[in-house]
Amino acid sequence: MPALTDAELTVLGLLVEQPRHGYELERVIEDRGIRAWTALGFSSIYYVLDKLAKRGLIEATGGPRSGKSRATFQATPSGVELCADATREALTTLTPVHARVLIAMANSPGLPDAEVHSGLTARLAAVRAQLAEVRATRARQEPLPDAAAAIFDYSEAMLTADLTWTESVLAKETAMEKYDVKKAHRTLYAPPSKDFTVVDVPALQYLAVDGHGDPNTAPEYTNAVEALYGIAYSVKFASKKTLGRDVVVGPLEGLWRADDPTVFLTREKAKWDWTMMINQPDWVTEEMVREAAEAVAKKKDNPALTSVRLRTLTEGTSVQILHLGSYDDETPTLHRLHDEYLPAHELTFNGDHHEIYLSDPRRTAPEKLKTVLRQPVKPLRTRSAPAES
Repeated sequence: MPALTDAELTVLGLLVEQPRHGYELERVIEDRGIRAWTALGFSSIYYVLDKLAKRGLIEATGGPRSGKSRATFQATPSGVELCADATREALTTLTPVHARVLIAMANSPGLPDAEVHSGLTARLAAVRAQLAEVRATRARQEPLPDAAAAIFDYSEAMLTADLTWTESVLAKETAMEKYDVKKAHRTLYAPPSKDFTVVDVPALQYLAVDGHGDPNTAPEYTNAVEALYGIAYSVKFASKKTLGRDVVVGPLEGLWRADDPTVFLTREKAKWDWTMMINQPDWVTEEMVREAAEAVAKKKDNPALTSVRLRTLTEGTSVQILHLGSYDDETPTLHRLHDEYLPAHELTFNGDHHEIYLSDPRRTAPEKLKTVLRQPVKPLRTRSAPAES
């Protein structure tokens, strides 16, 4: 005979206890707080009664046979026997650990930290409310028989454990060191959009991969960006798990160069060389990057994974501005920088053109894109060492 569901075993057990009609079952379920520890709605009681009757485990007796709410049901001998067998089996069955919140925690690194914190805070409030409800239901029925008291003890223990776990996770999320390059170097990632500003860029560490060609059409570019993000998130997970140090995955950044710099002004993208990058905190090591690349490679074949490396870039004195709008509308700003600002301040190039993409182009309208345009510079009358190490 097929096994009983939790709802079927609950209703059958109540009818083994004594014959009852539908409304009596509902009252007992409500009074005993049974819904706090089993999924059994009011409308589902009659569905369960029908299933039990069709299996010959219960039968209607006494009272009118029409109108389910007033038909009294009692357990049949086979129902009593199966209820006893199912109860013995249930006593030894361990609680399954597949709460949906565990899936949420596994996926949480893909959400902004504030949303994870907000969700856990809401969960904490819901668990507290449910625990208070169970305790109030128990208090209304005291003194309780030993079996009923054990049921409430278990419900309270499970909710208390959930409460403790949620509080612990929230505490760790709040206390864990969390590196965010946009906050650690705010002036470098939040320049004004009207005027050029001069900044001193310190040595910063990046995941980096080189390539060539039009970023809109070259498969090499797509592979490079996917490899960078795959490794960046893998490093984040590993750092959080093994070091207790969390990382906010930074924005995509790009260094752009060409034998003829005018191709940037004419937008001849097929002639561009580039290095795409994502910033990393100084505690990330080459070994962590290698292990992350190997982990990502097991899930997806991407030829760019073997080309991603850890790189330190020292740009020093640089001029930057925030560009608002489409990437293809950067030309007037670059003209101002190259032909007006640099000559007026007796400056010249001292490294690759650097762009920082603060917006996600998949979710942001072109006219609302935010991009930091940065150019390392040096005085016209002196020469300095190369800009990168």
